[in-house]
Amino acid sequence: MAVANGSPMSTGSASQLVHLYWGPTLPRDEDYIQHITFPERSSFDYAPLIWPHEYRPWHGRMYQEPSLRVTFSDGTRDVAWKFERAEVAAMKDTHRLTLCFSDPKGLDIKLHYETRDEQDVIARWVEVTNVSQDIVQVTHLSSAVWSLPILPAYRTTTVYGDWGREFQLQRSFLSYGKQVIESRKGHTSHQTNPLFMLDSGNANEESGDVWFGALAWSGNWKIAFERNTHNQLSVSGGLNDFDFVSVLGPREKVASPHFYAGYTNDGFGGASREMHRLAHRIQEEFGTKERPTPVLYNSWEATYFDVNEPDQMKLAEIAADLGVELFVVDDGWFGRRNSDTAGLGDWTVNPEKFPDGLDPLIRHVQGLGMKFGIWVEPEMVNPDSDLYRAHPDWVLHFPDRDRTLARHQAVLDYSNQAVRDHIFGLLDELLSRHSIAFVKWDMNRPLTEPGSATLAPDMQPEVWTRHVEGLYEILGRLHTRHPNVVFESCSGGGGRVDLAMLQFASQFWTSDNTDAYDRLRIQEGFSYAYPASTMRAWVTDSPQFMNHRKVPLVFRFHSAMMGALGIGADISQWTTEEREEAAKRVELYKTIRHLVTDGELYRLLSPTFGTVSGADTGGIGAGYGGGYGVASGDAGAWSAVEYADQKGTEAVVFVLGRGTQYGDPTPVIRPVGLDDNMVYTLEVLDVHTADEQRFYGMWDLAPRSGLAWARMGFRLLLRGDYASAIIRFKAVVE
Repeated sequence: MAVANGSPMSTGSASQLVHLYWGPTLPRDEDYIQHITFPERSSFDYAPLIWPHEYRPWHGRMYQEPSLRVTFSDGTRDVAWKFERAEVAAMKDTHRLTLCFSDPKGLDIKLHYETRDEQDVIARWVEVTNVSQDIVQVTHLSSAVWSLPILPAYRTTTVYGDWGREFQLQRSFLSYGKQVIESRKGHTSHQTNPLFMLDSGNANEESGDVWFGALAWSGNWKIAFERNTHNQLSVSGGLNDFDFVSVLGPREKVASPHFYAGYTNDGFGGASREMHRLAHRIQEEFGTKERPTPVLYNSWEATYFDVNEPDQMKLAEIAADLGVELFVVDDGWFGRRNSDTAGLGDWTVNPEKFPDGLDPLIRHVQGLGMKFGIWVEPEMVNPDSDLYRAHPDWVLHFPDRDRTLARHQAVLDYSNQAVRDHIFGLLDELLSRHSIAFVKWDMNRPLTEPGSATLAPDMQPEVWTRHVEGLYEILGRLHTRHPNVVFESCSGGGGRVDLAMLQFASQFWTSDNTDAYDRLRIQEGFSYAYPASTMRAWVTDSPQFMNHRKVPLVFRFHSAMMGALGIGADISQWTTEEREEAAKRVELYKTIRHLVTDGELYRLLSPTFGTVSGADTGGIGAGYGGGYGVASGDAGAWSAVEYADQKGTEAVVFVLGRGTQYGDPTPVIRPVGLDDNMVYTLEVLDVHTADEQRFYGMWDLAPRSGLAWARMGFRLLLRGDYASAIIRFKAVVE
């Protein structure tokens, strides 16, 4: 049965669910049918070991990465599943296949497959139900196993990083054996992200076979790539089995996260655009797609914890003059919050900082034509807080062990319903009493001592998953009660970015590192799975704390305008000239915002790989650190990103570079998202270069067809440090 992308499977023999094909759709249903036969070479090489399994419950001689492991009450620790039936359902544009299996000891297993019309992505997840009268412990639960066709080589594209260095792209060929990416920290993590792309080593940005996927989960997760000596590759993923258990009583069930995957022959760019469409669809389904994405001002770097009503009003007045549409008060407005050592957990307005509450500030902000937003960190508590003093047992901890603090805070026990109800009540009251349009939800530390005062000893490892489920519960309840409030997901920057959070959040805080040059690589890695509309990007002061380098204000704006634009600088210290410069760019951003947030994204020059990312151009301007205008060994010399509307009538290209060498212009930039037969004019919307006369002197502004622009491209002579330009293509209306 072809599910999507031409991805059929067979129940094979002995209830072994075998994958047959994953790739472009074939012309006939009969083309998918094939008989899987592998001879048994020895007692060590059990034939089913090399079958391309669709799912792998642990039993018998199944030695690969398991998909499902359980412990029954009699000590049995395997799953002897038997195929029962297939169920097919259609709902509007959605199609679902459910394969039902059972184990005679009292276990029902359902493998779900779901596709949507007009989108070549499959969603898979698994439900396990205890139908016995005894306790069953699930100790490993994957969402899916994806089997790739046999290729001469397998190259992975994933991301790595840490705080302030999220979403760093890396590509490597898989050797034989198993490679794992994972999080064990209780959130999605800064160190990696649950996304992957796979190719044979021949794909480029806009052509070639690419298989891709992403896991929708905001806690501990694991994705394993396993390549055997027969050159078969499988990708399994789901809940991390590290310190994992789900204890099921009679009739209780557990479900895995959704694991999305797809195939394209349009290269890495085609895979990213499929992922972006998926993200937009999730947001549309759950009501979190905000349009237009407002230009935001956040007062954190202007005031830090020294928040008060007069200063915030002054900042709001300046922000309104810049064209800002949403004014956000960050940390420091609540409890006895004068530093990061106290106040977390006490979500009531600080009466010394706001003697009359928040309403006077909110009315002032709204009177200036802006919406009002606020920062919270509801999963955390300081020991120096009223909440902790009243309920010290409400934090995660192990009995008779020290409680690990990070940033002077502990983690609340979201497995405890009383804790969840308390936090929901405080936030519900805050949003009910005040006209708040936006909430930045932060999480500034990972989990430690994952123990709960309310769970039985054998259920303690459930804290990991129950924390995430509790987070989803609170956000879901708030979304139901306050459907017009927009949430932004933050975890010390990009520590909680994943598809599941898009059910509740309109944007992600991409990184605490707002250095405009560093952001080029962070934003490129982010774009591999998540659309620009979800990528909040700020303009902050220079020098910035991360690198202390001086970057021009124009470059900082151009870098941030490639996402959901925000400003986080101390604008009270900006000169009149700087404010005028900023207002000009905010106004410009609003004219191209529809392209950035809803256009198709094309990566034309990579700040990571230094490659020409458009059509195959025979290597002109391409290569790892090679090509015109790219210094050897400095792959990040230039970045160029295009956003094009889906009708092909308009596109905008951002070009940014740290600086030229030897007087060379940029590599040839070839726009991709234009209609071959339409004629386009090229217009410079904004430019920062040390030599504008020579910049404009090399232009040939004659209109050309989309195909001509794509084949011939253009080059810019951007001189000086941190030079940049914004270019617009517009179709000529005849």
